[in-house]
Amino acid sequence: MKKSKAIMASIEIEKNDDGFLARIPGIQGAFAEGDTVEEAVFNCIDVAKMIFVYRKERNESISFNGVITPQKT
Repeated sequence: MKKSKAIMASIEIEKNDDGFLARIPGIQGAFAEGDTVEEAVFNCIDVAKMIFVYRKERNESISFNGVITPQKT
């Protein structure tokens, strides 16, 4: 069975002039804007995924708290 990781992260959200800004303090560069809170969070999660893929491709450490979970087949 292939293993995958679930990431638990706090997301900080603040209102700005154009809508909302969401960021994950534990991941450098993981922030995004959106017109709504939901859109900002969704965009921020996408950015975090891209950061993880980039780091994995470069064999860099993905130092973030995670839990190993079995992946459904």
